[in-house]
Amino acid sequence: MKDYYYFLGIKDDASEEDIKTAYRKLSMKYHPDKNDNDAFFAQRFMEIQEAYETLSDPQLRRNYDHNIVSGRGSSRSSLPPTVKSFTSNKVHAVKGEEVIIKWNTLNADVVKIVPFGLEKAYGERTFRITEFKNGKFVIILHAANSLTRQTAVKGITITEVFNNDRERFRDNVEDLFQQRDTSGTARSNISGWAKIVVAILLLAAALYFILQEF
Repeated sequence: MKDYYYFLGIKDDASEEDIKTAYRKLSMKYHPDKNDNDAFFAQRFMEIQEAYETLSDPQLRRNYDHNIVSGRGSSRSSLPPTVKSFTSNKVHAVKGEEVIIKWNTLNADVVKIVPFGLEKAYGERTFRITEFKNGKFVIILHAANSLTRQTAVKGITITEVFNNDRERFRDNVEDLFQQRDTSGTARSNISGWAKIVVAILLLAAALYFILQEF
């Protein structure tokens, strides 16, 4: 059964005024007209509408409370929720790059991934990062057990990189290997070894960025 109290971000004993206040705030935030009719916001808005229509009606709310309490007692786990795994195929990405996240939770009947919304207890999502904030894109998974009122949280941070960063590393490595030292002195030999060491470090960094693309 859907947890309407969770949808509105309120407690089970919330007053009618609490329900109205939460609904107004969330409906304004997630209204499709204010979010370019994005599918995620449209779905979230429908969930908020559904929750409000049920909880704002005294009789519907009493029936809902009775059913959800019975359901929690019979089918909900009393063990604390756990995030078994939450991974991303990339920790560095350029804007617009495709990213895949996967997750698996235990003993959680409500799973929410910010900024995407409610999800199943386990799954996979593919998306493209359109905006970074201060060079970071943060994804947070909340796994909640509505019976025990406990929540497990885990996050992933993806750092923004630029295509010219990867190209610059490649160019630096190529330049170092193409340079010729013809002085023939001991000093030049030491300098040559230093360049080799730097080249190896730059090569390792370049390979790291390249591998992030796969």
